[in-house]
Amino acid sequence: MEIRIIDNTSSVECDLLVVNKFEGEKTTSNIANTYAIDQDNFEGKFGETYLLPTYGQEPHRKVLVVGFGKKEDFNQDKAREIAAKAIKKAMSIEAKSVGFAFNGVEFDYSRQVAIGIMIADYNFDKYKSEKKDKNVNIVYLEANEEEVRKAEKIVTAMNFTRNLANEPAQYATPSELASIACDLGLETKIYDKEECEKMGMGAFLAVGRGSSEAPKFIHMKYSCENPKKKIALIGKGITFDSGGLDIKPASSMLTMKDDMSGAACVLGIMSILREFNPQVEVHGIIAACENMPGCSAYKPGDILTAKNGKTIEVDNTDAEGRLTLADALCYASELGVDEVIDIATLTGACMVALGSLAAGIVGNDDTLVKNLIRTAEQNGERFWELPLWDEYADSLKSDIADMKNTGSRWGGASTAGCFLKKFVKDVKWAHIDIAGVAFLEKPQKELGKGASGAGVRTLLNYILEQ
Repeated sequence: MEIRIIDNTSSVECDLLVVNKFEGEKTTSNIANTYAIDQDNFEGKFGETYLLPTYGQEPHRKVLVVGFGKKEDFNQDKAREIAAKAIKKAMSIEAKSVGFAFNGVEFDYSRQVAIGIMIADYNFDKYKSEKKDKNVNIVYLEANEEEVRKAEKIVTAMNFTRNLANEPAQYATPSELASIACDLGLETKIYDKEECEKMGMGAFLAVGRGSSEAPKFIHMKYSCENPKKKIALIGKGITFDSGGLDIKPASSMLTMKDDMSGAACVLGIMSILREFNPQVEVHGIIAACENMPGCSAYKPGDILTAKNGKTIEVDNTDAEGRLTLADALCYASELGVDEVIDIATLTGACMVALGSLAAGIVGNDDTLVKNLIRTAEQNGERFWELPLWDEYADSLKSDIADMKNTGSRWGGASTAGCFLKKFVKDVKWAHIDIAGVAFLEKPQKELGKGASGAGVRTLLNYILEQ
């Protein structure tokens, strides 16, 4: 899709012109005012649409009137959502050129409308033998060009992430993630099993023991002169999660290709950083492996030793993500960075608490957590802070090791956060649980079914803010 910035979209020749209507107001299209409003009483409630042909009276073949709702309630999130809705409608009628003529909006909607347009244009059809070309080719927009071009880069990173998370586990293996990381043109080091053993990564390596796929520990680095801050991003990289010997029910395994959505997020961000050239040093870290019930699989009751020497009693092999993150957090804490942020499809408990509308977040630094929540809110994502009280860690106590890898079934997302905190040393840290938002079972706002690219918008913009 190409977005062209022009001065007057109302007069552009195109297949479809999208105009807006606030409740109680007219549109900029005379034909829309005549038919949609005067004749059919189209009110313009948020999300409503009205499609009509122009009968040769205007330079565009059709007009789509989109409801903006009450003017005082309209905001950036609604602008992005309605732009996506308009593109989906355009695709349904096979319009190849679309103009947006929004009027009366009292803020700069450039970036969010562009993001909505491009998110709606996404389609993962790599494995379809028959591909239907319903995508819009050209969009005409009255907008700030700099903001639109920034939006294009953000969505490029999102699509990179979504494509990778939508791939089946037979393709997106630990070795493939390592290969993708090496192709990004960054300073990259891939540690194999033997090297991880030398570093003492007993928790990470235990998870991958039951799989025929070799584990890979990935460290990418974006560098710049005199960085204003150094940040480590850790993405959970379980490329398929069967649950191990504590095996999942078949229905729960169907989407477990997405258990590397955190890793896909980190790879997506690292793939675009050089185009933004932020004055921040960024480390992208992924402990990639499969959690399978093979003959060498780790077992309930096993005692694992993490990189920092702490011992862990395996209470449940399906609580594997926190084990891989434990060694990754130890590794990141030794890099001399200012902040460590991990992002993971970690707990079903977070899904129970927040559903598919928000990710959970905890951390050891209130300012870091609050800044991430604010950045998420400004960029179309929602993070909700969960408590990290010491009492949650009580259920992790073990009779024979320093801790267990799971605790009580109650407060599971916070308990997992307490577990991770034990592997963070002398650095500001935040943990983002995207279990409920990484892979959508049905369309939601501007996003379609499947991988959502969760976390890319927030973490990329957070880096750029620094």
